[in-house]
Amino acid sequence: MNGGPTSVPAPQLAGQTVVLIGGSAGIGLETARRARLEGADVILTGRNAERLKVAAADVGAKSTAAFDANDSEALRDFFDSAPAPIDHILVTAGGPTYRPMLEMDSGEIREALSGHVVLGLQVARFAKPKMRPGGSLLLMGGTGGRRIDHRIGIVPAATAALPPFTAALALEIAPVRVNLIAAGFVDTPLSASLLGDQLDKRRDELRSTLPIGRVVTPDDVAALAIHLMVNTALTGATYDIDGGQQFV
Repeated sequence: MNGGPTSVPAPQLAGQTVVLIGGSAGIGLETARRARLEGADVILTGRNAERLKVAAADVGAKSTAAFDANDSEALRDFFDSAPAPIDHILVTAGGPTYRPMLEMDSGEIREALSGHVVLGLQVARFAKPKMRPGGSLLLMGGTGGRRIDHRIGIVPAATAALPPFTAALALEIAPVRVNLIAAGFVDTPLSASLLGDQLDKRRDELRSTLPIGRVVTPDDVAALAIHLMVNTALTGATYDIDGGQQFV
């Protein structure tokens, strides 16, 4: 029996900088927390300055920036002033639009179809000059929209656009890597706001039907995000994390 000291794995992101676009809550905040545990400096952005302040204190963020990520000029200004190099970026800002298509005007349709693509492209455009080769840009999509359902309107079309966009962007900004995380239901403040008083019912339903027997949490998604940052062989791909939701 070996009684010697056990070795502690070295932090996997030591000396690196991780930017969370939409990092004041949910998946972004949990990813920031895990990145800090792996030795990274983290920069949080979001629209609500007070919430960012609380989140930054929670995880020990290096800095924060309050702005709307869909404001192209504000996004450009943020990256222009951000310290270099940036190693990894996770974009969790924005969310799906669950409405019948015929109730949406043309501007709303354009935004629902292209919003995530445009935001991902703008982040890549503004951030690339400051990103370290081999670093990563992580985008968020979903698995729920792969099934056509009149209750979710334009979401399947928007969902279908993201994997090929991710692959094409990975080729354009190489050697920076680009990957897409496709999540199902995740127990976040966004899910709570979308479901309202139906949240507990949805949780119970998923616990009883998902193959994993529990609800997917922000920490589950954060663990995947950190893996995609660390593993430098991964780019241009989509990674599902939904507890098997799409199969049941």
